[in-house]
Amino acid sequence: MNRCLVRIHAKARSAEIADSIRKGFLIISAITVLADFSAPSQSQELQEKLAIAREAARENKLKLMQYQWTETNQITLKGDQKPARQYLCRYGPDGQIQKTPIGPPPEEPKGGRLKKRIIEKKKEEMKDYMDDVKAVIAMYVPPDPQRMQQAFQAGNLSINPAPGVINLIFSNYAQPGDKMTLTFETATTKIISLSVNTYMGEAKDAVTLQIQMATLPDGTNYPAQTVLNASAKELTVTTTNSNYVHL
Repeated sequence: MNRCLVRIHAKARSAEIADSIRKGFLIISAITVLADFSAPSQSQELQEKLAIAREAARENKLKLMQYQWTETNQITLKGDQKPARQYLCRYGPDGQIQKTPIGPPPEEPKGGRLKKRIIEKKKEEMKDYMDDVKAVIAMYVPPDPQRMQQAFQAGNLSINPAPGVINLIFSNYAQPGDKMTLTFETATTKIISLSVNTYMGEAKDAVTLQIQMATLPDGTNYPAQTVLNASAKELTVTTTNSNYVHL
């Protein structure tokens, strides 16, 4: 009698375990099906938003190439604000920005020969560093449609919608480990701001970029102000663009 009861309980327990396993497989199968549907949907949405941003960036750069403007650079190094420098800018035939210094030249260093030599050496070091700064800015401003597409294909693009805007977040955009957040208005499809976390040379030389865009009367977008912070050098470079003239 006891043996019969044991067999009955064993069969019941086996049936219960089998039912649990079957339900588990059903749940896993359902999750897999949902994932199969949601992944392409999310990928398609990313592709659509990216296409809008890429086209806006491409068209806007073509419009900017028809302009000449004034760039003003203000450098603050270790709390010391340097004299502002101005440049007349325009795009060259190679698609790169050409800059011509305008305004009075920098003052000649005063003092003895040794002091002048030290000042000149510091100026050369700062010039080299500023060349690196400009090269970093050029990697992100204006956004490059080809790099944006490459980031998407590598799986380095995510989307963060907010009221009235879309944030496209690019990782490993121009350098390994960097991040660029591009914000554009959904109504006008205009890029309104850029935020970048990157570095110069080595990852320890962290650099942040904050770019605010503005709009010309014909609808062309331009980087009105770019603020670069290089914490390792205690350096802040504020670049303001103004006086746009159609060529």
